[in-house]
Amino acid sequence: MTSDAAGSPAVELSQLRFAYARGRDVLNIEQLAIARGETVFLHGPSGSGKTTLLGLLAGVLQPTSGHVKVLGADFATMSSGARDAFRARHLGYVFQMFNLIPYLPVRENILLPIRLDAGRRARLGAQSLDSAVDDIARQLDIDPLLDAPISELSVGQQQRVAAARALIGAPEVVVADEPTSALDTDRREQFLQLLFASCRKANATLVFVSHDHTLMPLFSRTVELATLNRASDSRRSA
Repeated sequence: MTSDAAGSPAVELSQLRFAYARGRDVLNIEQLAIARGETVFLHGPSGSGKTTLLGLLAGVLQPTSGHVKVLGADFATMSSGARDAFRARHLGYVFQMFNLIPYLPVRENILLPIRLDAGRRARLGAQSLDSAVDDIARQLDIDPLLDAPISELSVGQQQRVAAARALIGAPEVVVADEPTSALDTDRREQFLQLLFASCRKANATLVFVSHDHTLMPLFSRTVELATLNRASDSRRSA
């Protein structure tokens, strides 16, 4: 699906419109391109459509009109099942609400993307599943919790489990929605170091949403959604 698109942007939006209610656009973006390997800080006020845009980039949502291309694949031409399979193989997503599976222990939550897609598993090479989980859990300081149920974890610990699940298997695009909001300063720095290192190693593209403006200088580019999104202009003039 992506073999003929090696030179294309990692993310490409064109004439994108999205509305939850008919006649009221949440997003209206003429064009946005994000290069492979680029790290982008997506900034905007509450209600500007940041989380909606991440859902479109992950193929969880479909645009009202226009195109969302990720790694050269146009989601508008793909079925729901095809988008799910694409996401499992190529994307890592840190959800704002974590979306962990409550009846699975930490280890199995982290392994879920590997269990779902053989291509993602193949990126581990000769490394065993247990070794891969142990490595990433140790880097995020959750290795003592691998056999614990999710219900016994703090909010910050759950956030780090969600991050480990997103990063395992070297996805080519990582989408992160407020991934550091529940972390203290030390763990936030530890998490960001792992995130950037993992993306560099895989030449992965990172799209990162946060309200923490102090993080902006760490990224190669900041995208101001309020400036990019023509729907914001129409709401203000209404």
